[in-house]
Amino acid sequence: MGSGIAAHLANAGIPTLLLDIIPNELSAEEKKAGLTLDDKSVRNRIVDDAKKKLLKQNPAPLTVKENVSLISVGNLEDDMEKLADADWIIEVVVENLEIKKKVFANIEAYRKETAIVSSNTSGISVNAMIDGRSESFKKHFLGTHFFNPPRYLKLLEIIPTKDTDHEIVQFMRDFAENFLGKGVVICKDTPNFIANRIGTYGLMITVQEMLAGGYSVGEVDSVTGTLLGRPKSATFRTLDVVGLDTFLHVANNMYEALEGDEKEVFHVPSFMTKMVENNWLGSKSGQGFYLKKKSNSGSEIFEINPETLEYEPQKKLKANLPKVGSKKDKLRALIYSDDRAGQLTWNILMQTLLYSAKKVNEISDDIVAIDQAMKWGFGWEMGPFETWDAIGVAKSVAKMEEQGAIVPKWVKEMLANGHNSFYRETDGQLEHVSPEGTWQQKKENKKIVYLTRNPIIQKNSGANLVDIGDGVACLQFTTKSHAIGLDIMQMISKSLDEVNKNYEGLVIGNHGTNFSVGANIMMILMEAQDMNFFEIDLVVRQFQNALMKVKYNEKPVIAAPYGMTLGGGTEVALPCAGMQVSVETYMGLVETGVGIIPGGGGNKELYIRQIENLPKKSGAFLQEAANKTFETIAMAKVSKSGHEARKLGYVRERDDISFNNDFLIHDAKSKLLSLVEAGYQAPQRNKIPVVGEAGYAVMLMGAKTMHNSGYISDHDLKIAEKLAYVIAGGYVPEGSEVDEQYLLDIEREAFVSLVGEPKTQARMHHMLVKGKPLRN
Repeated sequence: MGSGIAAHLANAGIPTLLLDIIPNELSAEEKKAGLTLDDKSVRNRIVDDAKKKLLKQNPAPLTVKENVSLISVGNLEDDMEKLADADWIIEVVVENLEIKKKVFANIEAYRKETAIVSSNTSGISVNAMIDGRSESFKKHFLGTHFFNPPRYLKLLEIIPTKDTDHEIVQFMRDFAENFLGKGVVICKDTPNFIANRIGTYGLMITVQEMLAGGYSVGEVDSVTGTLLGRPKSATFRTLDVVGLDTFLHVANNMYEALEGDEKEVFHVPSFMTKMVENNWLGSKSGQGFYLKKKSNSGSEIFEINPETLEYEPQKKLKANLPKVGSKKDKLRALIYSDDRAGQLTWNILMQTLLYSAKKVNEISDDIVAIDQAMKWGFGWEMGPFETWDAIGVAKSVAKMEEQGAIVPKWVKEMLANGHNSFYRETDGQLEHVSPEGTWQQKKENKKIVYLTRNPIIQKNSGANLVDIGDGVACLQFTTKSHAIGLDIMQMISKSLDEVNKNYEGLVIGNHGTNFSVGANIMMILMEAQDMNFFEIDLVVRQFQNALMKVKYNEKPVIAAPYGMTLGGGTEVALPCAGMQVSVETYMGLVETGVGIIPGGGGNKELYIRQIENLPKKSGAFLQEAANKTFETIAMAKVSKSGHEARKLGYVRERDDISFNNDFLIHDAKSKLLSLVEAGYQAPQRNKIPVVGEAGYAVMLMGAKTMHNSGYISDHDLKIAEKLAYVIAGGYVPEGSEVDEQYLLDIEREAFVSLVGEPKTQARMHHMLVKGKPLRN
């Protein structure tokens, strides 16, 4: 965790010193080199190794490897005086109260008066840690519980002590939200705080219901994942990823800290203890609740039998769900069903909701903190109280009481007072009920723009044009996965017309998991199978025209990409006047994976980006730009972060990166207004220098070398030939300057011809059915 937190701070551009203990014995390599325990390389070995692992871990803790240079290292004996320069000192040592207290005593000897000190404990009392520390230390101390891995999990629990200065708490909240991209929840100093308290309870209840009802591990996972609005890893796959030893540590911590009936919930079943003794910890040990076995027919997943501890073929429960309807409709159908799936999920959900309601004032200040903690820390789509609203509070409470459950008094009083939900919207503001029966406005950062709360200017079946204030409109995609089809293309053009008449500019931004997964390949495949190539050409031409209109629009257009921004999604962003990119943006022109090349101008736009910063426009430099463009598109390279998208050439230096995805549309709007204030002028159309026939031969030679070596197939080579031709500008002399429309025309021609290939259509079909590329 220490190195992971250091990596996240480095990603945010913050220089960080990483200190660790010194080893008490030499390694075999150190002995062979003749080193002693006094050598600096030995004394820093543990921390050096931790820093090196940051470059090898997957998923990567660093947004780009270069960020590791912002992390310097030392040890807790030789380098403590360096703490005098630190503004924030984070303790991440072993979860042992006495050791933590000794560490804080050492820190106090070196910290400056204004330095903030925090513990990354997952459950130990923060008040107990600072017994004996000075008044200044206590005022500047609090818990800051990052969830693992720090880069990817949004939740940061902040736990003040009784002595923490309120201004320090507020500063840390603002800093974490604005600069580290965190979702901050303020917790009370109770065992395991909020997320682990509720999450561990829910997991233990799930295990107990499995054992009591005679369900299997696989059956439980088949209904406790996405059907309940939880991650697809559900219950036991999640534990395999986390590590059973880690989970048992948290559960045992709860068992030791609590009393009475609540304590017994956290008693770990013997079969799980036996699994830890056998080192069946999950992914890190190769087996846990699941075991992958290879056979002649491929790999098969087996699940553990809790009674025998033998691995058996995986089982699943069949849930009786409606074929149509929203996720909430399906959730209600699931939990109110009388079949085995319904009984299991109802029993789990009922107990988790009741526990959350009982603990509101004990572990948090309000229900919002609990809901946010579970969404940001455990990946739930809805928190407990949002889930309760979704299934119907009155109906569910009636069922709970029929079964003899004790519903907290404040929930029953809420219903008696005529309120059937924990949340409500009043005059455009979201409010939540308190256990005292009062309604309070939900505290929200002013940088969060909710598109659903803003007036819609225009809309069609695929997109909304939304007024987000200050003279700025936002084009929001509403299709499944934000796939781009004719409706979105048409809305792009209509939006620009409206913006040019009545607004300062346009942001293209969305809510949801991803910005856009690309074009609607189902539509393209169906037209190709019907031999409607004229129709495909028309659609691609319309897409190209819409994006050229974006590029040369008189008012600025800012794209706000995040998450998966693939294929057509990237092509939408490239011609914009600028981008405001989320730090977690996975951007790439991935069309070769389905047997085609970009058709909306992506080849041209990426090539222009590559030549923009060339010292001179000579043939050699143009060839370098062409080669890099060709390699990036041919290999379907996708950035692993917003920073890497800049390295790949998708994002320009003048584009900005947001660390908090919740603020992305606000930041894009601010970027747009700054362009307007600076007197934005639309770009002029210029001809583009290309490498021509000679450059085409160079790119093709590389592809043929890979083909001859067996790295790519015949069809891959055919795609590469088309791509090289488009990037080269065709068979023109090297250094020729060509018009953008010419490049669009040859790009479109190549796209349509590849769509007609049977092997391309096979790739498209495979992607639609299997969700992964076919290498044919």
